[in-house]
Amino acid sequence: MLHISIAAGLALGLITGLLAASGFDLFMVIALGSAPFGTAFMNAIRMVVIPLVMAVIFSGVANLGDPRKLGRLGGTTLGFFWATIPPAIVIGMGTMFLGLRFAPEVVVPAAAAGQAPELPGLVDFLVNLIPSNPFAAASSGSLLPLIVFTALFAAAAGTLDEQPRQRLVGFAEAAGDALVKLVWWILWTAPIGIFGLAAPVTAQLGWDLIQSLAVFVVSVVLALSIYVVVVYLPILRLVGGISPMKFLGGTFGATSVAFSTTSTAAALPVTLEEVHHNLGVSETVTDLVVPLGASMYRAGSALFQGAAIVFLAHLYDVPIPAAALGGAVLATFLVSLTVAPVPSSSVVTLAPALDAVGVPLAGLSILLGIDRIPDMFRTSVNLMGQMTTAVVVDEWVGGEAAVTPEGDSTA
Repeated sequence: MLHISIAAGLALGLITGLLAASGFDLFMVIALGSAPFGTAFMNAIRMVVIPLVMAVIFSGVANLGDPRKLGRLGGTTLGFFWATIPPAIVIGMGTMFLGLRFAPEVVVPAAAAGQAPELPGLVDFLVNLIPSNPFAAASSGSLLPLIVFTALFAAAAGTLDEQPRQRLVGFAEAAGDALVKLVWWILWTAPIGIFGLAAPVTAQLGWDLIQSLAVFVVSVVLALSIYVVVVYLPILRLVGGISPMKFLGGTFGATSVAFSTTSTAAALPVTLEEVHHNLGVSETVTDLVVPLGASMYRAGSALFQGAAIVFLAHLYDVPIPAAALGGAVLATFLVSLTVAPVPSSSVVTLAPALDAVGVPLAGLSILLGIDRIPDMFRTSVNLMGQMTTAVVVDEWVGGEAAVTPEGDSTA
């Protein structure tokens, strides 16, 4: 019932802040006095983000093994993953830009917003993606170059012989498991931390913040619906010959499990059954694509993160020039492939993309409190994407022999 506790913490924080904004001095004292709890919570989140992102990205990429051994089946699967994530990010950002037209003007106090760093030009940005010192990048919090280094290191590790590769992957997975446990511990303190972050901000912003959050949730749900209608359903019809009604009806069980649990991994057994029997995908393709998709393909999460970047940049009045926007899309693309299997991980792992555009990480706490509703919808879209991939890959290369990646994870 963690999500209920988090929602309760947000609700109490918003109510306290609204009462403080209405002139009740006692509630203003409570709201301002709770700020250290929010600061401690955000420090704990920042403490885990860098090692968690590195561990998950490394294990996810290295587990694929030598890319040359994936075969056409695995290569087509990864290609579909990578080709359909950028449109999701763009749709999320575009829908949020339009949705913000209906949001009230919210001016976050300068002390809360902080100063956005000076953003480099496009050439400098691309050059800086390659860190001269990965350890210095980690210590300075430069997450995007660190992600690039980790992905390249993991790809190199994937080409090693089985024994040394498994030692590296085993260490990364063990570290990731320990960090996931630590994230769970931190999230159990989230109700208090979110109260300490929401109450002071709401005390200063009042009802405008509430209205903006409502616009955010509606825009995300609308963007997810648009993405399914303009990307997945046409692909299913044109490539797989499957009508929207057949697809939605044949996958209702798995989608219901994913929607209620906010976990595609929890829905994996039902997904395997429905993809094979209801959608007619071969067992070979089903056994490869569905677990691999559950491990690393989350287009719905990428869409949510793209929308969240635009929303938080608007909230903190941070301009997003073209170079920074490209960096945010790239960071979101990389992180969405390896979102950790913890509640609201799409929010926690937003840090690299926010860092790319200079948006304060304090905005994550606001999203954590309202994330349950978007999380249910984006998890359902993640699952639809994984099942769509299985249909497409089966049509294109399903009849060919392929080498299954070693060490697939179903996290």
